[in-house]
Amino acid sequence: MQNCNVTKTRVEFDLLRAHSLIEIDASSGGGSAYGAGSAGRGICRPSAVRDNRGREGDDLNTGVITKTKPKTQKPNLYKVLLLNDDYTPMDFVVYVLKRYFNKSVEEATQIMLHVHQKGVGICGVYTYEIAETKVTQVMSSAQQNQHPLQCTMEKE
Repeated sequence: MQNCNVTKTRVEFDLLRAHSLIEIDASSGGGSAYGAGSAGRGICRPSAVRDNRGREGDDLNTGVITKTKPKTQKPNLYKVLLLNDDYTPMDFVVYVLKRYFNKSVEEATQIMLHVHQKGVGICGVYTYEIAETKVTQVMSSAQQNQHPLQCTMEKE
């Protein structure tokens, strides 16, 4: 969902000051709207032009155009966090970081050691939907491999 701030620009203008009435010549062709000699093409000609300017009581047909200008906002970002436990093997944590967060072996090892020493570590920062997907993927993979690894997300 996108939040928009609307700015209005008021523009007044005259609508239909001069009306052109178009008459289609339907003089031949058995009720057809095509004239003789037109070879199937409609012949249109203006039959009258009306001018509403200067008459008393005439509506000037003015209107207002509202121009909206959306102002986009940057989406909120969320940190994906891994929580330490005493049972999940370090190799599995490195595997998860490489597979779901596209970390190199060196980066994954650094994050894994940080989680091991501090109790929690940041895997990455993403928009809400992406962060939620990554948390679900990690938790699902940990459950399938019977590890108690926990992964959460919090607003940055």
